[in-house]
Amino acid sequence: MTNPLKFHEGNSPEWFDSEYNLRAGRPDYEETVIPNWIADSQSARDNLDCTLDVRYADGDKQKLDVFRCGDNKAPTLIWIHGGYWQRGDKSIYSFLATPFVNNGVNVIVVGYDLCPTVSMSRISEELREAIGFIWSNNKSLDINRDKICVMGHSAGGHLTQMMMATDWPARNPEFPVDIIKAGIPVSPLSYLEPVRLTLALNANLQMDAEEADLESPMTNHPPFTNAPQLVVVGGAETFEFHRQSQMYVNKYTSSKRQIDMYVVPGVDHFDELNVLVDTESLFYQKTCTMLGLKG
Repeated sequence: MTNPLKFHEGNSPEWFDSEYNLRAGRPDYEETVIPNWIADSQSARDNLDCTLDVRYADGDKQKLDVFRCGDNKAPTLIWIHGGYWQRGDKSIYSFLATPFVNNGVNVIVVGYDLCPTVSMSRISEELREAIGFIWSNNKSLDINRDKICVMGHSAGGHLTQMMMATDWPARNPEFPVDIIKAGIPVSPLSYLEPVRLTLALNANLQMDAEEADLESPMTNHPPFTNAPQLVVVGGAETFEFHRQSQMYVNKYTSSKRQIDMYVVPGVDHFDELNVLVDTESLFYQKTCTMLGLKG
């Protein structure tokens, strides 16, 4: 049987770019996709009960935004944005809070420093700092630390998997093993070696083979608990993104650990987030189920 981690060998840098440099396939990204998200995010901040730019550590972008539903016993959804660890900002993704807050979920959108200012391994550590801060400061944040679900898209999907792999009590004996009750990696980068071999993306990431291996959930970071996960990918995404999701599900599903996979029909890497905020969509409803809601 072919080793799924070796499937990419022999392909050219141009092939890797075609599979992973997704902005190139969306010429409307800067003109439509991002402006629409920014406008909807501004509306969310204007209309929802929120506290912005709560600092959780010392890095320039180590801040988080809290959106409250009015019930501090409600589930807490932590969102980790994408951007290949080198682009993006939490403020672009406030729009994702709207449907969940309106359905009884407290949402926290986390910011983090970006490559090449910091390394890939440092970004993973920053997210661990964020989750530890949220758990330890639940009272001042006015959220429920006992019903935390972590969800992230693309690079945020990779970081979600890294959070699921964290030995939390080793960081702080007060942290429970199951500090995260459920994880939803959306279009995750589960194996980083193919990303390292791109021309367009790795110029800023500056990953070498060692770091790509050390920071890959597929090679060095299996889930630390049996908390359930839902791995999501867009039906119109590239072959490599489907492979990235499927091999994680295949490797880490067990009789004790439920990891389901959901393919969002007919959408690419970006439009799947527009489906997520549609409360009639199966993607939204499946997310609500992971949060313990009926949808």
